[in-house]
Amino acid sequence: MTNFSGQTSGKWEEIASSKRLALAEQIPLEYRIPQQLFPPKDQLDVTTFPRESGWFDRKELEITESSATQILKKIASKSWSSEEVTRAFCKRAAAAQQLTNCLTDFFPTEAISIAKSLDEHLQNTGKLVGPLHGLPISLKDNFNIIGKDSTVGFASLVDQPATYNATLVEILERLGAVRYCKTNVPTAMMIAESVNNVFGRTLNPRNRKLTSGGSSGGESALITFGGSVLGVGTDIGGSLRIPAACTGIFTLRPSFGRFTTQNCRSGLAGQEAVMSVNGPMAKSLEDITFYSKAVIDAQPWLVDPKCLPIPWRPAERNAKLKIAVLWHDGVVHPTPPVARALNETVEKLQVAGHEIVGAWDPVQHPKAVDILARMFVADGGKSVRRLLASTDEPWRPEMKGYSEATELGTYDMWQLHQERSELQKKYQEQWMSYDSLDAILAPTCPYATVAHGQFDYVGYTGVYNVVDYSAVSFPSGVTVDKEKDRPGNHKPLSDICRTVHAKYDPEEIDGMPVSLQLVAKRLEEEKVLAMTETVLQALYPSQSRP
Repeated sequence: MTNFSGQTSGKWEEIASSKRLALAEQIPLEYRIPQQLFPPKDQLDVTTFPRESGWFDRKELEITESSATQILKKIASKSWSSEEVTRAFCKRAAAAQQLTNCLTDFFPTEAISIAKSLDEHLQNTGKLVGPLHGLPISLKDNFNIIGKDSTVGFASLVDQPATYNATLVEILERLGAVRYCKTNVPTAMMIAESVNNVFGRTLNPRNRKLTSGGSSGGESALITFGGSVLGVGTDIGGSLRIPAACTGIFTLRPSFGRFTTQNCRSGLAGQEAVMSVNGPMAKSLEDITFYSKAVIDAQPWLVDPKCLPIPWRPAERNAKLKIAVLWHDGVVHPTPPVARALNETVEKLQVAGHEIVGAWDPVQHPKAVDILARMFVADGGKSVRRLLASTDEPWRPEMKGYSEATELGTYDMWQLHQERSELQKKYQEQWMSYDSLDAILAPTCPYATVAHGQFDYVGYTGVYNVVDYSAVSFPSGVTVDKEKDRPGNHKPLSDICRTVHAKYDPEEIDGMPVSLQLVAKRLEEEKVLAMTETVLQALYPSQSRP
């Protein structure tokens, strides 16, 4: 198995090839893009394809370009059926797969059958099954669905269909959602880009030379293309926020215990030093909030003992927010477009009357990044190695840190837990040292996005996994401008800072959206969503907004 050149052969190659072929065959003939309509390989932005190709009819475009809340109202009023909504999204998801390689499983026949039964229920009873009645929702690969694989990027997990559903899958079914596809992830879901040896690499539909992020990058690509209006990803070091930022959509990283993670597959099964969470991804904040309330109103704590019995708590929108700004994290400076977005956002918040209390001192951030990195490889890479070994699958180069790690003993792991707990205490004390601080405004990433294979730093997201704070990543309204965002005289904070800025190329990412994140304290999901709405009002006072 083993070198990083990828030259090894073994069972894994046959398995991967067979799985990719099976996925291609899951796309019905009517959902395969006619050859004459295929955009050329050098067309980077394929988000324009649905409208420009002529392949989608007016109704399909109207459906797939509506928000989730708009679709749900149309279904409830019987203006649209769940069946026609599901068919439209299945067709657009199929196109997304053919142009960006964002799926790992696709089951339109099953989805249409579910949609038909929901339409019949509404017709016969006049009642909705639940608040998500008839809405197609895409799911990251690790959400177990009976009869479907959850490979999380490993050849050894191909053709090992789940025998039980993830608890969230069952909750979404009870709420009336329609499942129709699963989306691509990196190996073990532990890389900031969505690439693995089984399915290959997912491309950013805004620019196919760039990454859609990871590990929920299949979701971000699918949603950005319009093949899903609402999807669910996961986050253990930034895996929701990074792909949302790379493609310019919204996501919520909740604190652990608000949404159920029970019965999902993990690439690092049993790792609980830093907890994985799941959350929604969408093009609008309204859809993120609607989903979050619906899932929490379903009382997941009644079926998952790790869920906290905290009902949805409507948050009042403060007319005036008190915000600290993380200008840099002490390890890596943001690249020029991100720094510009942060500056422009702060200026607009001040104009709108919000209080910017100054810079957030990143004194704890380098330590948090170090702790997170050590937690991820505390098993000496055994979890990943075991999943690779049975098929002779080689280590991907992005997993080098796992292949070279030394296992911590129990005592050393306990000491690491103590370091984490002490850092959490210090971070909270720093927050409380401000008088009624509402939020921290920070970059989501030091980049807007990057070329494939160039995502080198996840510290801006990872710190909030360590302290388990609630955070929303949102598009700032700023896009990269190759003229405005030229590299300047940069004094690096560290070796990785030097690397990040040496690779920065504004020509490469020109026109890409820039995201920021708003961070609240632990378990303040309702508040951070409401505060993000307030921030958006300051950013878009008199114009259309996402």
